[in-house]
Amino acid sequence: MPAPRARKSNSKRPSWRGGFQGGGQRRKYCYFCKEKVDEIDYKNYNQLRRFVSDRGKIRARRVTGTCRRHQRQLAIAVKRAREMALLPYVAR
Repeated sequence: MPAPRARKSNSKRPSWRGGFQGGGQRRKYCYFCKEKVDEIDYKNYNQLRRFVSDRGKIRARRVTGTCRRHQRQLAIAVKRAREMALLPYVAR
């Protein structure tokens, strides 16, 4: 059996954990925690549009940087806004 090869460290290639080695990326902060928002209002659809993709999908936490608590509130608010026809379900 041949001996295992040593891996070369290259900061341009993704590591086996899924991220890029070497760092240099800014940490994303929760917009709602920064603005000290307690409850996300579904009627404020201009604010919700920031967290919905052009296809109409709710963006993930890792993309937007929202915390777990506010991501749950955001999903509920987007669904309520869709029900009230403030936001579209899908893009045309």
